[in-house]
Amino acid sequence: MTSPPAGPSVDPVRRALRPVTSPVKRAVWRLNVERDARKSRRRAADLALFHEFRPSPAGGGSQTLRAVMGELERRGVRVEIGTISPSSRAVLFNSFNFDFERLELLARRANGVRMVHRVGAVTSLYRGFDDGTDARVAAVNGALADATLAISRATIEMYRQIGIELVDPHVVHNGCDPRIFDREGRVPFSRDRKIRLVTTSWSDNPRKGGPTYRWLEQELDWTRFEFTFVGNTGTPFERIRHLPPMRSRPLADELRRHDIFVTATEHDAYSNALIEALSCGLPAVYLDSGGSAEAVKNGGLGFRERGEIPALLDRLVDEYEERQASIALPTLEEIADQYLELLGLAEFVGVRGE
Repeated sequence: MTSPPAGPSVDPVRRALRPVTSPVKRAVWRLNVERDARKSRRRAADLALFHEFRPSPAGGGSQTLRAVMGELERRGVRVEIGTISPSSRAVLFNSFNFDFERLELLARRANGVRMVHRVGAVTSLYRGFDDGTDARVAAVNGALADATLAISRATIEMYRQIGIELVDPHVVHNGCDPRIFDREGRVPFSRDRKIRLVTTSWSDNPRKGGPTYRWLEQELDWTRFEFTFVGNTGTPFERIRHLPPMRSRPLADELRRHDIFVTATEHDAYSNALIEALSCGLPAVYLDSGGSAEAVKNGGLGFRERGEIPALLDRLVDEYEERQASIALPTLEEIADQYLELLGLAEFVGVRGE
């Protein structure tokens, strides 16, 4: 396991002022929490969500939770962010991407609220170094969760692999917005032109596959294939077309212009990039690691060593129509039902929003 990247150096003046500034920051934090708590008492909600959303384009956790929360709200579920109102009956908190102290403080004041912890990748495996994040996730899970929403069976097994048993785990796979990621308007597949390969990644982590794609540049038959990478990477490419990160709608348009999704991501719990591509009708060649096989099933072909990729691409081209027809993902409605059942909001299960 590699060492974590070096953090930024701390200004010596800031270090010297910490004994003064830290109590001030803490006081401001507490004032903000209490202000938000007072506001929450004046509104009604069914579900409290604790997650720090990032502007799109963003990582998979934010993308999935936006899609799922949108579906819940269309059904009439009242969702609040970062507070727990008196009427809320369930709290969903995501991995480590939220203010734990805020949740802990507010949860102590809430009686009978069901606490569900959504967890995904094991960061020490996914990032390649251990910065203590997995231990923090385990501590949060053990201290607050009534149940765990694991985004794949692989998630449960990977946590078990590093010695962490999640509280009452239930598998609920990720989903994406079907109003954006669908097959409508796909460029028809044809063996009479170059086969269009594509991959996407929000993170520039090398374990997202950059070195494998760089290796593929030397191995692909470029008279038969073209390859597009969309997103962030620390790997320079010579022949692969590199596009910057895109918001969801233009990304879906770009995916529909391609034929096959290629992913060499390691230890990903259940890749949003992969399910977005599958939802747009792209069979996949994928590294058989983490939860990718759970998503792809018969809609593609897995590899263990990168040397297998060229032959798998040839096979997938031969079997294209069969593999594309075998893509089978849970719908966002089905995923939302599973969230609601686990959260204890059963009256909204099966409701279809507008």
